Amino acid sequence: MSLTVGTWNINSVRLRAGLVERVLTEHAPDVLCLQETKCPDQHFPAAPFRALGYTHQAISGQKGYHGVAILSRVPLKDVTCRPFCDKGDARHVAATLPNGIEVHNFYVPAGGDVPDRELNPKFAHKLDFLNEIAEWTAGWAADGRPRVLVGDLNIAPLEEDVWSHKQLLKVVSHTPIEVAHLTRVQEVGQWVDAMRHFVPPPERLYTWWSYRSSDWAAADKGRRLDHVWTSPGLAPALRAGRVVKDARGWERPSDHVPVLVTLDA
Repeated sequence: MSLTVGTWNINSVRLRAGLVERVLTEHAPDVLCLQETKCPDQHFPAAPFRALGYTHQAISGQKGYHGVAILSRVPLKDVTCRPFCDKGDARHVAATLPNGIEVHNFYVPAGGDVPDRELNPKFAHKLDFLNEIAEWTAGWAADGRPRVLVGDLNIAPLEEDVWSHKQLLKVVSHTPIEVAHLTRVQEVGQWVDAMRHFVPPPERLYTWWSYRSSDWAAADKGRRLDHVWTSPGLAPALRAGRVVKDARGWERPSDHVPVLVTLDA
């Protein structure tokens, strides 16, 4: 039996509910994790997703900012939302699937424009957020529980995850200090980068294209900000991975596109 888990920064779920419905219809993931939903729980457009069979939903939202959600065709239990950095932001939601796999959905802070924690509190928040994830998850690999960590982690860690490594070294999302922090999270949890399992370097792989580009497809100046990681025990079960790049060209799109990973479970 296979399980497909997806992640997508939707950049307002109410504005783009129709696009979510399209992905659910055309690609039918078993679980779709959304970030940057930008609405409080009571205004989340749950009904159209339920009508498509995604009757199990875990939502953590807030007005106008952030927000994460899990849409699932299979039951969810043990739903939790962990606050980070004592800010109360809706940036994490987790649930356990019937097969025992824990799904953790993260929206890591973008970090502002200046890559200096002393000059930019937003950048400091991003680094502190990643440190807290690393500390929280450090013992997870040892307990052997199956887990999938997904989300907009807002960092493109590899040279091949950006259109120009040299030009973006001082741009937030690809700076060495951010990459080091994300690498620490990955290493302490022994996480397996599912997409790079299927598309190893030196092949380039992007999940985000800026709104500022008038012709994003022709310029193809992308970054891989959206990730799916698995616990080490799930690595042998990985079967397929896909970036739904064409979603960037849909009407009124998000600047991110869905990432889908299939595994035996």
